[in-house]
Amino acid sequence: MPVPKRNKAGRACVIGLDGVPYGMIVDLARRGVMSTMARLMDIGKIHQMRASLPEVSSVSWTDFMTGTDAGTHGIFGFTDFKPKSYGVRFPNFLDVKAPTIWERLGAKGKSSIVINQPSTYPARKIEGVLISGFVALELAKAVWPMTYRAALEQMGYQIDVDIVKARESPEVLWQELNKTMAGRQKALNYFWEEPWDYFEFVITGTDRLHHFLWRAYEDPAHPSHQSFLDFYRHIDRLIGKIFAAYHKLTNTYAGFYILSDHGFTGIDQEVYLNAWLEKNGYLRFLKPVPESLEDIHARTKAFALDPNRIYLNLKNKFPKGTVERSARRALREEIAGKLEKLEYQGRRVVRKVFFAEEIYSGPLASKGPDLVVVGEPGFDMKGSVKKKEIFGRSGLQGMHTWDDAFFWAADDFGDGLRIADVAPIVLKNF
Repeated sequence: MPVPKRNKAGRACVIGLDGVPYGMIVDLARRGVMSTMARLMDIGKIHQMRASLPEVSSVSWTDFMTGTDAGTHGIFGFTDFKPKSYGVRFPNFLDVKAPTIWERLGAKGKSSIVINQPSTYPARKIEGVLISGFVALELAKAVWPMTYRAALEQMGYQIDVDIVKARESPEVLWQELNKTMAGRQKALNYFWEEPWDYFEFVITGTDRLHHFLWRAYEDPAHPSHQSFLDFYRHIDRLIGKIFAAYHKLTNTYAGFYILSDHGFTGIDQEVYLNAWLEKNGYLRFLKPVPESLEDIHARTKAFALDPNRIYLNLKNKFPKGTVERSARRALREEIAGKLEKLEYQGRRVVRKVFFAEEIYSGPLASKGPDLVVVGEPGFDMKGSVKKKEIFGRSGLQGMHTWDDAFFWAADDFGDGLRIADVAPIVLKNF
C-alpha cells in the first residue's frame, strides 16, 4: 500500500456517509448534483472499497475504527449468540476487544472529537468527545463527557430518525431526516471550535433514506426523486464547508477523508436462509411455528442468524450440537455448493459463500459463523425463523452491498482496499 504524503499539520478529519455506494456517489458527482465531490474527485482519488462481511454497519464501522476484522474486535453482527446458547444478545461498544483510532491517539496525548459514530454505545471515556450513533438508545449514555449532554439537548440533537414514524409515509421520513440533520450540523459547528487533533463526523440518514426510498434515486418519475437529489445536494454543500474549514486550519488536503461503510442497491427479493436450510434438510424445529432459534431440534445441522450468517450445530459450541468438528469441512462445502446453485426465475441468487477463514483472523474467529452468504445484487439475505418460503418481500426498498463502499483521500491507495485498511491510513497522519 502506498505511503500517504506527509501531513505536516498532524491532524485528520473523517466524514462518514453511512450506506452510500461508490457507484451512486460517482454518478451524482458526474451529474452535477454533488459538485463538491466532483471537485474532490479531480484533486484526489475516490476508491471503490470492500465493506465487512457480513456487510452490516455494526461490523463494518467497527472494522473501520479498529483497523481489524471481527476475529480480533469481536463484533460479528447486530446480534450474536449468548455463550453455549441459541439465545441472542445485542453486542455493544463494551464488547469491542480492539482499540479504536481515537483510543490509540489518546494514548499519544492527542484529542479526538467523534460525532455520531455507529456502534459506539454506550459511550466510553476518550481523550476528547464521543457522541455515539446508531444503535444508541438514549442520549444520557451516548455522550462522553456527560457535561456536553445539556448543550446537545438544547440543540435538539437527535441520535437517529424515528424508524417507526418514518415507516408511516415519505413525508414523515423527510421530516425525520431533516430534523436529525439539523441537530447534527449544530453539533458539528459547536464542536469544530473545540481543540482537536482528530475530528470525525458521520451522517446515517443516508442509510435510512436508501432502505425506505431507494426507488426515488433510480426512478426520475418517482414523487420523491427531487427531494432525494436535494438531500444529497445538501450533504455535498456540508462536505464542502467542512473541507474548506479543514484546509483553512491545516493548509493541506492531506489527512482529510470521506468514506461509507457499505454500498446499496435495490431489492428484488428477500431470501430467507433458514427456510432454505429447513427445506434442504439441514434445519428442524421442535414446533411448526418457532419463536426463535431456541426452538431448534437436536437433529439440526445448520441454522442462520440475521442477516446472512450460517452456523453449523457443532458439538461443544451449542447445547444441542451434533455436528462433529471432523465433519465441518465437508458439511460447509456441501451447503455452499447447493446455495451457489440457487436460482429465482432463472436468475442466480447467491454471488458467493465465504468460509470463516476467508473473512476472519485473530483470537475470536471461532466465535463467528461458519459461512457468510453474499447475495447477487437485488437478493437480500435474511435470517428470520418464521418464514416458510425461501423468497419474499417486506416494505424495504434498498439492501446493503459488500464491495461497493467508497473511500476518498488526497492520495491514491490503489485497488483492493478494505474498510479495515482505513484506520492505519488515518493514523499515519500523526
